[in-house]
Amino acid sequence: MSEAKVVLDRDDMRRTLVRIAHEIVEKNPAQQIAIVGIHRRGAVLGARLHALVAELLDREPPLGDIDIAFYRDDVATRPSAPVVHASHLDFPLDGLTVVIVDDVLYTGRTVRSAIEAIFDYGRPARVQLAVLADRGHRELPIRPDYVGKNLPTAREERVNVRVEELDGVDEVTISAASTATSEVTAP
Repeated sequence: MSEAKVVLDRDDMRRTLVRIAHEIVEKNPAQQIAIVGIHRRGAVLGARLHALVAELLDREPPLGDIDIAFYRDDVATRPSAPVVHASHLDFPLDGLTVVIVDDVLYTGRTVRSAIEAIFDYGRPARVQLAVLADRGHRELPIRPDYVGKNLPTAREERVNVRVEELDGVDEVTISAASTATSEVTAP
């Protein structure tokens, strides 16, 4: 694959997030939902999902974002220091259903790290996972509750998620590893 193939464009991403928001509201009691995005693009998608869920509920559930840089299991073996962002979980987690939002689910290691980070802030009643794209190749027993699009990929391919807020465009592409410009998959 020499060029990146667009699998979700701006309109597809919006429709996908609207569908996921409906699924979250249908599956959970309204007063018990909190949305927590994983930095970076998961946090952006989490904020979008939060707005959609709030619109459906006519109330704003708690919104947070989490940095997993120091929870990663490869932090000591990475060639460069991790980029660290602030986490914002300014609400009690106890008794809530926390919906973790990420852009791409790959090996499951990023999600495992996010779960560990969340439990350092409190003990939610349940933790659910919403991902824009699931590309397979799991190394840990992690399964999303809400999936935007399943993308069967080869390990040597890259799934690239770009969001308007950070990249100037909303799209999900698949490319060969050597042509990826901004891969945003789990390690």
